Amino acid sequence: MPTPTKGRRLGGSPAHQRHMLANLATALFEHGKITTTEARARRLRPVAERLITFAKRGDLHARRHVLTTVTDRDVVHKMFEEIGPSFSTRDGGYTRITKIGPRKGDNAPLAVIELVSEEAEVRTRRRRTRRPQPAVTPAARPRRGKAADTEAPAEEPTDAADSVDEAEADSEAVPDIEEPDDEVEDVEDSVEDADEDVNAEPDDDEAEGDDEKRKD
Repeated sequence: MPTPTKGRRLGGSPAHQRHMLANLATALFEHGKITTTEARARRLRPVAERLITFAKRGDLHARRHVLTTVTDRDVVHKMFEEIGPSFSTRDGGYTRITKIGPRKGDNAPLAVIELVSEEAEVRTRRRRTRRPQPAVTPAARPRRGKAADTEAPAEEPTDAADSVDEAEADSEAVPDIEEPDDEVEDVEDSVEDADEDVNAEPDDDEAEGDDEKRKD
C-alpha cells in the first residue's frame, strides 16, 4: 500500500481506511468499473494500479502479495489470468477517473473509476544519432616529480644543436666586408713619399757644414 497522503483519512482509523480501499479494489476488479466519491476514487487509484503491476508479474510471490489485499480468490484468479495479461503492453495508467457531478442528498462529488480497455500502442524508442565529432588530441601535460627531473637534461643537446645551426646560418648570411680602395691608395702614396725623402740628396748648405766639421 502506498504511503498515506496528507489530510483526513477515509474513515475513523488507518485500519478502516485500509479495509475500505481493499473492498473498493475488489469491486473494481470484479466489475471493471465502480461509482464512488471523487476523494475515494483518487485514493483507490494508486492501490489498484500497484495490484495490477503484481498481476502482470504472474509469479507465486506476487499472487500471495495480492491475496493480502484482495481476499476473494476468484477475483485474484481473474486478475492473474485476464486483467494482468491485458495490460502487458502498457507501462502504467491502468485506470481512468471520470467525474459525473454531485450526488443527490449530500451534494458529494461523484466519479466513475474504471479499468482502461483500450490497448496501448507499442512505440519504439527513438535514439538520437550523434554527430561525428573531430578527433581532438589531448595536449601534452608536463610531468611532475622525479620523472620530469630525469627527462629534463635530455632536451639540452637538442637546444645546443639548434643554437649552433642558427649561428652558422647567421655567419653565412653576413656578407664579406671589403676594405675601400681609396684608403689603400693613400697608404701606398705616403710610403712612396717617405722613400723619396730618404733617397733625396742633401742641400749645399748642409754639405758645407759637414765639411767644416770634418776639418775641425
